[in-house]
Amino acid sequence: VQLQASGGGLVQAGGSLRLSCAAPGLTFSTTATGWFRQAPGKEREFVAGFSRTGGYTYYADSVKGRFTISRNSADKTMSLQMASLRPEDTAVYYCAASRSVITSSLRDPRSYPHWGQGTLVTVSS
Repeated sequence: VQLQASGGGLVQAGGSLRLSCAAPGLTFSTTATGWFRQAPGKEREFVAGFSRTGGYTYYADSVKGRFTISRNSADKTMSLQMASLRPEDTAVYYCAASRSVITSSLRDPRSYPHWGQGTLVTVSS
């Protein structure tokens, strides 16, 4: 399974950015998908995700109300709409997918075998 993330860039604090991830080999109805990020010197952390059936979405507390995750089964893409960006949102953002993760492990990056290459988001103050 290949994932291709795009859409990162430089944005001022308070601005918006939309990340996309192409996943041509996935069947979304049976696959959990998520976005993670990793800032310099920090561990990779969960940002937002869909359950395997797509019926539930989950967000990290730090982004709740500012970020929105979506996915499109027809064109096999997933997106992360980011608004009210803060300097602390600066990180490399990764899309990920798993056909076997259970809900209780959805926020754990170790649960995902498939990863995109990452796209850098830099938020200036």
